[in-house]
Amino acid sequence: MSANAPDGGLVSAAILVIGDEILSGRTKDKNIGYIAEYLTAIGIDLREVRIVADVEDEIVAALNALRHRYTYVFTTGGIGPTHDDITADSVAKAFDASIDYDPRAVAILKERFERLGTEFNEARMRMTRVPKGAELVVNKISGAPGFWIGNVIVMAGVPAIMQTMLDEVAPKLKTGQRMLSESIRADVREGDIGTELAQVAQAHDGVTIGSYPFFDDRLGPNTNVVVRARDPQKLAAAKAAVEAMLMRVKAQLKAG
Repeated sequence: MSANAPDGGLVSAAILVIGDEILSGRTKDKNIGYIAEYLTAIGIDLREVRIVADVEDEIVAALNALRHRYTYVFTTGGIGPTHDDITADSVAKAFDASIDYDPRAVAILKERFERLGTEFNEARMRMTRVPKGAELVVNKISGAPGFWIGNVIVMAGVPAIMQTMLDEVAPKLKTGQRMLSESIRADVREGDIGTELAQVAQAHDGVTIGSYPFFDDRLGPNTNVVVRARDPQKLAAAKAAVEAMLMRVKAQLKAG
């Protein structure tokens, strides 16, 4: 079971995406949205996302900034067998920890490659290098583990593997009170309700209200209003206020 944050406090997180291939556009990231939805569902607020190149100093700087600011940092990418997979070394440097071949990881991959009849060569051995003091994160798909050190959880960049790793660590994470949300179809344009929506938001502490325009094939420009809060009573009150405001605005627009 996940541990709740003391007194229902905020549990925050950041994602650090590592890889030149993301920044160049050769690979389209599919992990950020998945992790964001996953964390929201279990009561962890994703507060920041950064993408950095395969440059050790940049990874270390970003990691140190994020891990001191948030409850958890999730990294994706850069723990494979090639020369530019430098995440493990960079994380070790950020924590001022030594790094070496981890006997647990070696045993996992040795057994796997023997079973597959695949050579356990020097490149594949790179995937067993883990900072001292880290716990392994099981990889049920390809065997090569991620790891967890301090408040940093290091996962693969391949979406299917990352998702299984996230499932492995989720039960061990501290969680806060879940963010609840309600979506209201406005049936007016965003510009018709901008001022009024701001007034509703100002009148409801502990509630976040956002407007999201879209195009309706029948009605044309339209808007969804999303109300978010941790307190269900505050959420209900704010939703009612938004709905009442929308009725007033639509009546005024109809009256002309």
